Amino acid sequence: MRTHKTLIIKVIIKDKITWSLALLIAVGGIFASGSSVAGDVENGKVIAYTCLGCHGIEGYRNAYPSYRVPKLGGQKEAYLVAALQGYRDGTRKHTTMNAQAQSLSDQDIEDVSAYIATLNNDTVAGGGSQGESFDAAQSCAACHGQNGISVSPAWPTLAGQHEDYLVHALKQYRDGIRENVVMGPLAMNLSDADIAALAAWFASLEGLETTEVE
Repeated sequence: MRTHKTLIIKVIIKDKITWSLALLIAVGGIFASGSSVAGDVENGKVIAYTCLGCHGIEGYRNAYPSYRVPKLGGQKEAYLVAALQGYRDGTRKHTTMNAQAQSLSDQDIEDVSAYIATLNNDTVAGGGSQGESFDAAQSCAACHGQNGISVSPAWPTLAGQHEDYLVHALKQYRDGIRENVVMGPLAMNLSDADIAALAAWFASLEGLETTEVE
């Protein structure tokens, strides 16, 4: 796997919810984990059957704390790889996901991510909601897209994601439970009200879908 070092030049928190972030890429490209091997979609489909036992059920909830498991339909392959690696390496904390990811090899992660990325949808491909704006989320657009549809494979699409899951994820970044060199500094000064506002806006947009077991 290729890694790129990213230097955060400046993070300015203004009015608690609006921030500006400038990034200098030390080794070119974008801040991401790149893949040097192609994922095997057919093998990934076999592995993903277990994943869809939760992610393939509309409204399926995590027991404690209670929130709906994230939608994956329309999510990008490179981001899925990074997320699974985070669960396997422990930088993301979730008992079930940590256990599931521990059983996956690097190739397994590439394969399942390649398969899930085929579960796209026309809404995401078309760019999602048009003409929407929310001043507090403007700094998010650099990575997550103007309408919550990521313009880079490295970053997740947020449009249409479950509101309660977005609240959970942002609080984990803020509290240092979910580790990320970019999101940690950005989220650290957000109040619960700030997080609720951002989550509600992204969830209101057209975008991700719950996948379905075939």
